Amino acid sequence: MLDIKLLRTEPDIVRENIKKKFQDEKLPLVDEVIALDKEFREAKQKAESLRNKRNVVSKEIGMLMGQGKKDEAMAKKTEVTDMAAELEALSVKETELEAEIRKRMLVIPNIIDPSVPIGKDDSENVEIERFGEPFVPEFEVPYHVDIMEKLDGIELDPARDTSGNGFYYLKGDIARLHSACLSYARDFMIDRGFTYYIPPYMIRSSVVTGVMSFAEMENMMYKIEGEDLYLIGTSEHSMIGKFIDTIIDEDKIPQTLTSYSPCFRKEVGAHGIEERGVYRIHQFEKQEMIVVCKPEDSKKWYDVLWKNTVDYFRSLDIPVRTLECCSGDLADLKVKSCDVEAWSPRQKKYFEVGSCSNLGDAQARRLKIRIKGENGTYLAHTLNNTCVAPPRMLIALLENNLNEDGSIRIPEALRPYMGGKSVIEVPNK
Repeated sequence: MLDIKLLRTEPDIVRENIKKKFQDEKLPLVDEVIALDKEFREAKQKAESLRNKRNVVSKEIGMLMGQGKKDEAMAKKTEVTDMAAELEALSVKETELEAEIRKRMLVIPNIIDPSVPIGKDDSENVEIERFGEPFVPEFEVPYHVDIMEKLDGIELDPARDTSGNGFYYLKGDIARLHSACLSYARDFMIDRGFTYYIPPYMIRSSVVTGVMSFAEMENMMYKIEGEDLYLIGTSEHSMIGKFIDTIIDEDKIPQTLTSYSPCFRKEVGAHGIEERGVYRIHQFEKQEMIVVCKPEDSKKWYDVLWKNTVDYFRSLDIPVRTLECCSGDLADLKVKSCDVEAWSPRQKKYFEVGSCSNLGDAQARRLKIRIKGENGTYLAHTLNNTCVAPPRMLIALLENNLNEDGSIRIPEALRPYMGGKSVIEVPNK
């Protein structure tokens, strides 16, 4: 959410930013907020003037009563009563105006970083850098579900019976490999100085509206019937929510956290909740990174975060690239974002396995996350990034470590988490 002072003083900057994000339908919101804000400030100023006048008149009542001028005092009391009624009406008006302003401010997009490429959608995202050499073996690489089924590592039909499309059972060594990726990611991030957390998997609506845009909320979140609780779509939601309405001493900044959680997503509007695939699903697990820092340090931490993901995948011999998200592909709260994409030998192209985002002070403003320094308090900046999210990354791991006979080479970094195994063999039928 933007600072309303920006709309008061430089509304053209806000309008231009809306145009860069190709959201022209939101342009009227700028004038609406300015008009509502003017009305709000006028009501507030009138209320303040009335309170001062009421205080003066109240003192006069005491003086008049002391002088025995009862009739004049009673007239003043009537005047005070009328002012109290007017103040009550103004208070109601202020509350209503404040709510209308906030409703609009929540959907006006954050100001994007000048370095963000301008484009309408993800088709105009820009490749930044590649890490590792993409490799296509001489033998055909099967579809990832076929690889897992050959290894007796997945059951989709029972999952459809219990839960529907977009769910799965992992089993045996494939399930173990899935867990190994997460355990390794946990230790990988701890070794890089991040504090490990397991957060709540449900959050209140006040946190949901603080961490994400309404469009994301509608398309992602599962609501718990009859409760003010939502299942998290990523542990970032809980972890940023942990700081709601807090003031953090400057000497305790930055806060660098890494969290594990299951994630639940409706995937409304997503094309192809595949009957056989595990690329886009309703339930998965993830190791996340979260940083709360000073505004001047957020660009530095942004680079640290995406590089952590690149290093994690490269330690598993998976080629990756980074992709700068263009203006039209950025969620409204984001200042800047890049995707990390892994190489798929089967498709002979890269696919998304993680996303790194700098949200500036947008979440901090919504959730009142502040830092206390020598010169007072100020809003923090928040960032988040995916370290790893299997089973999606499992697709890249299996394809890039597949042997011609269908067995899987286990990267050295994962072997301690696999009981020392170096290969997942195809079981004898």
